[in-house]
Amino acid sequence: MNFGLNEEQTMIVDTVRDFVEREIYPHEDAVERSGEVPEDLAQEIKQKTLDLGFYACNFPEDVGGGGLNHLDFALVERELGRGSMALTHFFGRPQNILMACEGDQRDRYLLPAVRGERMDALAMTEPGAGSDVRGMTCSARRDGGDWVLSGTKHFISGADHADFVIVFVATGEDQTPHGPKKRITTFLVDRGTPGFTIRDGYVSVSHRGYKNMILEFDNCRLPDGQVLGEVDGGFAVMNEWLYATRITVAAMAVGRARRAFDLGLAYAAEREQFGQPIGKFQGVSFQLADMVTEIDAADWLTLASAWRLDQGLPANREIASAKLYATEMLARVTDATLQIYGGMGLMDDLPIARFWRDARVERIWDGTSEIQRHIIGRELLRPLGG
Repeated sequence: MNFGLNEEQTMIVDTVRDFVEREIYPHEDAVERSGEVPEDLAQEIKQKTLDLGFYACNFPEDVGGGGLNHLDFALVERELGRGSMALTHFFGRPQNILMACEGDQRDRYLLPAVRGERMDALAMTEPGAGSDVRGMTCSARRDGGDWVLSGTKHFISGADHADFVIVFVATGEDQTPHGPKKRITTFLVDRGTPGFTIRDGYVSVSHRGYKNMILEFDNCRLPDGQVLGEVDGGFAVMNEWLYATRITVAAMAVGRARRAFDLGLAYAAEREQFGQPIGKFQGVSFQLADMVTEIDAADWLTLASAWRLDQGLPANREIASAKLYATEMLARVTDATLQIYGGMGLMDDLPIARFWRDARVERIWDGTSEIQRHIIGRELLRPLGG
């Protein structure tokens, strides 16, 4: 692995960081206070991303995407992590799972998503099934040659803007020595389909303006053409195309931590107490030293896991380690930054409290810290028969 960025990677980092600073930062306060992203602003960000040539940069060139590999895309996500997620959502990175589209699904879903004509959302989590995906009760049954979906999904990010949803539902059950095991199938469901309702979800303290929605399926009838992948093959689709989403979370956590650290460092150098900058006090300088060391460690752990994917090497444990460490690092860095700012860090006049609040969800979504530890432990013990 080459530890330095090449010319193209440097261009990617510089271009995306400049975009975030110019097009995202100026609107963050308004979105934070209103909890909304105005539609005209959302479309403006999307169009500027298209003009920049970075929309759907995570997709292969042969379908119209930017063709970035996992490492290059991690660099993009790292820079986007510096900005408000409610706004960077419109930078446009459709779900890679759409590469599983076949036949006319490519013309109806994959290609329009890559071109920015249609937006998608991914739906797995249910009120009673979070980390335990096979515990889902949202189901689909055969009826007259169609599928009929019934049940509820919640915490569905981006569904407020989605033209269609990629939804995982139970389509059967097998009896195993370890008990019943759900069979899962993936469906493509268009907004406006009869029996399919998207409604407002919960008010979250993290990432204001980046809404979570509730999806309700009430005898929602779908033809076979809406199945993504194979019937009962939802886990195969999930494992093949969603394998690297945890890298995205880790990379964004690193970017957000860098921004918080930069603010804390500058404040420690200029804020004076007892006749000198507070950064000169060991209690503050040691915090800064620990913060930058942890950020660097998370950064390299994340990029190394993406590099392994590009090399075709096993990376499940490394990706889980990156997601675990980077998100827990972000919590420590934002908390330390707030401490350096003191009481002002909790005021809405500064973005510090927002970084602190936003950091909390990162240890939960896309697999909790406990799930990541389970994956790591399992990967370590399996070769030894454990």
